[in-house]
Amino acid sequence: MNTIASIAHRLTLESSLMTLIKNKVSEGAKLFLGPVIGIVAFLLLWATAAQNIDTSLGKFPGPAAVLEQFYSLYDDHAAERDKATLFYERQDVRNAKRVAKDPSYEPKIRQYTGKETFLDQIVTSLITVMAGFLVAAIIAIPLGILLGLSPAVNSAFNPIIQIFKPVSPLAWLPLVTMVVSATYVSDDPWVAKSFLNSMITVSLCSLWPMVINTSIGVASLEQDLKNVSRVLRLPALTHVRKIVIPASIPMIFTGMRMSLGIAWMVLIAAEMLAQSPGLGKFVWDEFQNGSSDSLARIMAAVVVIGFIGYLLDRGMLQLQRIMSWDKNSGAI
Repeated sequence: MNTIASIAHRLTLESSLMTLIKNKVSEGAKLFLGPVIGIVAFLLLWATAAQNIDTSLGKFPGPAAVLEQFYSLYDDHAAERDKATLFYERQDVRNAKRVAKDPSYEPKIRQYTGKETFLDQIVTSLITVMAGFLVAAIIAIPLGILLGLSPAVNSAFNPIIQIFKPVSPLAWLPLVTMVVSATYVSDDPWVAKSFLNSMITVSLCSLWPMVINTSIGVASLEQDLKNVSRVLRLPALTHVRKIVIPASIPMIFTGMRMSLGIAWMVLIAAEMLAQSPGLGKFVWDEFQNGSSDSLARIMAAVVVIGFIGYLLDRGMLQLQRIMSWDKNSGAI
């Protein structure tokens, strides 16, 4: 009887385990198949619609034409890197000959000034958007904490925030350009003015969601936590560091995610308008170029812009889950 009971128990465990495995496999298949089906359906719709759209430059590019341009853009990047390598090799040989003839000669190292490739412009845009976003975060988070802690300060600043929050980057950019040109005067600038113009514009437009969400998170601090701080008689800075910030992290990161998305959109618009190096300038240059490949290259840039925006959002979401006590926050 014991043997039969043991076998029955083992069979029950094996059946439960198989059921669990099947459920996990089914959940994984649903999570995987859903996005795959959506992407395939979108590509089919895109390819079908592209065949029915005629432009002044020919057919609207479909997925195949865009994929071809990705290869072409990478080949252009590789060719430009080869040119840069040859330039520095020739420069080294020339300087070595000059030094051999005249040991007192100081070699001059010139930087390669070839055109920025598509990959170079991606890197430029990423550096610019992260710089602008970090500047905005450094200003917005402390300001949001102050507004959340003090209703009086919040009442004073709220009209200003509501006035400047909806201002378009197209309105900020001319003002920023004039101010930078007037104040940033140097024969040997540390960074290019075009970088500062784009970075400051990004900061101004991405500032407000962080301020608002941080202040809301701080203002909605639970009364129990405030009581704990009063009982322990925590100093103001300790109260902020130990109580306010940890409790407000979910809302702070929600504002940061919103701001980063806005920053990325603003940057592309600013680069197009100001002709600053980056993906926005690449799109505008291809539009002005008007070649048979221009539409496909613009569409390739659009895909890359969207994909990078998605990666930035997912990266901020993962950082939020690491930093926050609420591991389910920001699940969308």
